[in-house]
Amino acid sequence: MANAGLQILGFALAMLGVIGLIIGTILPQWKMSAYVGDNIITAIAMYEGLWMSCAFQSTGQIQCKVYDSILQLNGALQATRALMIVSIIVTIAGLGVACMGMKCTNCGGDDKTRKTKIALTGGIIILIGALCAIVACSWYAHDIIQAFYNPFTPVNTKYEFGSAIFIAWAGSFLTVVGGGMLAASCPRSKSTPKYPISRPPSSTKEYV
Repeated sequence: MANAGLQILGFALAMLGVIGLIIGTILPQWKMSAYVGDNIITAIAMYEGLWMSCAFQSTGQIQCKVYDSILQLNGALQATRALMIVSIIVTIAGLGVACMGMKCTNCGGDDKTRKTKIALTGGIIILIGALCAIVACSWYAHDIIQAFYNPFTPVNTKYEFGSAIFIAWAGSFLTVVGGGMLAASCPRSKSTPKYPISRPPSSTKEYV
């Protein structure tokens, strides 16, 4: 029963993590204009995401523009795009596999050992998807930090972390915890003793 509860909790956390990954991937606030130097007071706030860039004016108007060509994007953005998409697809596939192996479902047959192995496989697949998301977010964050501290970068083009990258990080963390719970729900097999079992002495006595 405890393993079933652990599986349900892990599945729920992984599901919330996938939702966070999807929301973080869609939102354009992966990086926002940094208010440093002469750029402290400005009427326009610039945001850039994986798919578009947006300008938020002080009047409340929002103007967004989708990136025209993939070839014009830098390597970090292209890699982050690919890794986030792969992470979402792999994690959803892992949730499907784990669902078949959970004790509270009727999928995967009635063999408990087989269902446990299926749940373990699903947890490992979810962990792989979470790892892809962590690498993507960390890569993009490193690119932001590197450009921010570059002395040759103009002050008005410096960016800092936006809210979307934190949402993606939170989704990655929840996915790691959920996948780890699903993988840890596999009970350890009991080891059988290798030494011969001693038998009690026979009660009958033989007389010569």
